[in-house]
Amino acid sequence: MSTWDDMVLVGQIARAHSRFGEVIVNPSTDFPAERFAPGSVLHVLREGREEQLTVAAMRMHQGRPLVAFAGVETMSDAEALAGAELRVPEDALTPLSEGAYYVHTLVGCEVVTAAGRRLGVVGAVDGSAGGARLIVGAGRDEIQIPLARDICISIDIERRRIVVDPPEGLLELNSRL
Repeated sequence: MSTWDDMVLVGQIARAHSRFGEVIVNPSTDFPAERFAPGSVLHVLREGREEQLTVAAMRMHQGRPLVAFAGVETMSDAEALAGAELRVPEDALTPLSEGAYYVHTLVGCEVVTAAGRRLGVVGAVDGSAGGARLIVGAGRDEIQIPLARDICISIDIERRRIVVDPPEGLLELNSRL
């Protein structure tokens, strides 16, 4: 069984939506229709205890999932969930095609150049699949590296290592002075 810290964030409850206990979710997944489908089990941490919530119904509302959970039937019940993170065990994630990665698997990876220069550790991934960037380092030492096959020539999730071959000037251009 997964512990809370080992689970993957898939969304956060923004607020209650109706007197029937529905909530609006800010998704942290590329698969909201699948992740929040009726019958899906999500985990929340309330008052220091992990709880499971089962999705009873879901529809999209202004680009975000509007979710009803089994047992959450009133506005007060829904308001008590506001701000709660929704997580799932990693093995519940949808398998991705080769060359696609979940953000949480990239964060924490060491980044080195093909020549062996250590650039730092991925602290975040900014953007979406079509224009994602690895945010390496922090503060004055932050470097933004496009997550592109021509630049990120080797991504080894198991070894937590990404080898990059950036075009001339990219590292200096993106560093914050």
